[in-house]
Amino acid sequence: VLSGKGGVGKSTFSALLAHGLAADETKQVALLDIDICGPSIPKMMGLEGEQVHQSGSGWSPVYVEENLGVMSVGFLLSSPDDAVIWRGPKKNGLIKQFLRDVDWGEVDYLIVDTPPGTSDEHLSIVQYLSAAHIDGAVIVTTPQEVSLQDVRKEINFCRKVKLPIIGVVENMSGFVCPKCKNESQIFPPTTGGAEKMCQNMNVSLLGKVPLDPQIGKSCDRGQSFLAEAPESPATLSYRNIIQRVQEYCEQHQLQEEKIM
Repeated sequence: VLSGKGGVGKSTFSALLAHGLAADETKQVALLDIDICGPSIPKMMGLEGEQVHQSGSGWSPVYVEENLGVMSVGFLLSSPDDAVIWRGPKKNGLIKQFLRDVDWGEVDYLIVDTPPGTSDEHLSIVQYLSAAHIDGAVIVTTPQEVSLQDVRKEINFCRKVKLPIIGVVENMSGFVCPKCKNESQIFPPTTGGAEKMCQNMNVSLLGKVPLDPQIGKSCDRGQSFLAEAPESPATLSYRNIIQRVQEYCEQHQLQEEKIM
């Protein structure tokens, strides 16, 4: 899960994608947080204060459900307020360790939540997972041009490193007032929003998620917004997007099997 821009909702999307995929109990889902300087996944998944345990087969992920395991640098800090002040090589070493030394078991989906940008962490994860044939990247943006400007760079990054793009999610896309039901554009799409950008750059738009204050509250409480607000328009939008991601991954797997 990528975006050139910070604050567009990558971690929120990663957390809800993990919850959505894990709703199918036959699937094993892993969520890896490689945002080393700002790990917010432990908080969002209700796992703050949890510790990682070492066993003979490596580090054990922290489990939210039996079929949903999580790993983050947040579990290795003595306090959630500790700053991680590392240069590139140390970050790369930790990402390699998260992939090599964590006993993930057999997983159907590995979701990777990344920091903003196109630098060390992104290059490392693409390089280390290249042999595993990554299904692709979901790119998250908000509607305004300041965000789209950075997201175009992210799309070009994916093309340069030959990382397939599953599609783009436009987050915080309009806000429907719960009282008067009028829709306001909090982040006006002055240049046509994600839809126009996707047409221009020939990538799929997976969907638009409206702003819902309940999403932020659920994240702060470490609860799944999809379970807490099943009737919200944002939940319906998320469910459609998650289904499209699932379908894309299944198609990709079939193609890989044919090639092999």
